[in-house]
Amino acid sequence: MKQRGSLLLVDDDRQVLASMADWLTDQGYPTDTATNLTEGIAAVDNKSYDLVLADIRLGNEDGFDLLAHCRKNHPDAAVILITGYGTVEVAVEAIRQGAFDFLTKPLIDEELMMAIERAINQHEVIEENKNLKAQLDLRFGMENIIGHDHRMLKIFDMIDSVADTKATVLITGESGTGKSLIARAIHRHSGRRDKPFVEIACGALPETLLESELFGHAAGAFTGALGEKLGKFKLADEGTIFLDEISTASPSMQVKLLRVLQDLEFEQVGGTKTFHVDARAILATNDDLSKLVAENRFRQDLFYRINVINIELPSLRDRISDIPLLAGHFLQQVCEESNKKVAGFTDDAMLALQRYRWPGNVRELQNVIERAVLLGKSGMIGIDDLPQNLVGIGTVSLESVAGRTLKKSAQQSRTPDHSRSA
Repeated sequence: MKQRGSLLLVDDDRQVLASMADWLTDQGYPTDTATNLTEGIAAVDNKSYDLVLADIRLGNEDGFDLLAHCRKNHPDAAVILITGYGTVEVAVEAIRQGAFDFLTKPLIDEELMMAIERAINQHEVIEENKNLKAQLDLRFGMENIIGHDHRMLKIFDMIDSVADTKATVLITGESGTGKSLIARAIHRHSGRRDKPFVEIACGALPETLLESELFGHAAGAFTGALGEKLGKFKLADEGTIFLDEISTASPSMQVKLLRVLQDLEFEQVGGTKTFHVDARAILATNDDLSKLVAENRFRQDLFYRINVINIELPSLRDRISDIPLLAGHFLQQVCEESNKKVAGFTDDAMLALQRYRWPGNVRELQNVIERAVLLGKSGMIGIDDLPQNLVGIGTVSLESVAGRTLKKSAQQSRTPDHSRSA
């Protein structure tokens, strides 16, 4: 029989203990035993159990003490208390102190198995959630933000410094530089990491829909609003809300945003009830907000409110030394996802990647590497695997410039080739 979960059975009746342990093992649950509180505590301290089944009366000792020890020192282990003298008061107290369930003797096989199954299933869900959170940390933590350039190292320090504050953060930089990734890294490194991270692109929605998305709407607020809808700010309560493309917000929307960012309160569309939220705001734009303020296209008071901490992301062309690191990271990522084996880049290909201006920044580099891996036929990404617009007509290989100065190479590239016919 397939084994599911590890159990510890604690009972001072050795005969009952042995028979129950044999039966549970036959049901597919590896079961250890203990005859008193001291043995039970020693067992859970020395081995990780999914479930502890403990009698309340352990001679002169108490199963509630084992429950308290598990709750304090081994919170992942579920505890089911068992007694032959059950009362409603004892059952309520057991659940109040953290027991997963409370069973009375004589035990019914089906009832016991159902309780065990529910406890094991809950344990598996908890473990799965832990794994998912670990994957989120890997994907959205700073460990996944690649860069050794001094500008990026300063940004890493800033993230560490501001993550646990309530200060509003404004992330600026060209499109494709990774503003969303930085916002998520701030959230994952903050005390709000277990709370929601809610992202919305302000430029993707018209003003009427954006207001409803951000603040929600009351039932009957407009045609088709059959029920109440919670907005993004309410959904981000106690967590983080990330407003991307904030420069696209209309003047009237800017007024509403100023109020909620300043007072942390708002009303739904078509509603009169005031909602209060505790949401940390991170905003991003690829526009120069100070210039928009000077042109009266962005409110000055909102600009000062959101520009508390500014994280400015450099363009990829300003951090050329990071291109090999980023390219290698994306190469490994795509190879794992596509099950292809590509060892790396030829010198010519890497030189071309570093000479390109990257108007789409890191996002464009990621797309180029994915294309090269999926369409490439060899074990190395070469110059021919890169898009023609990236390679350009005048790409110079490392071998062609070997032993010559940059000035001589440039002069030769300008010298017409008369050997070719018109």
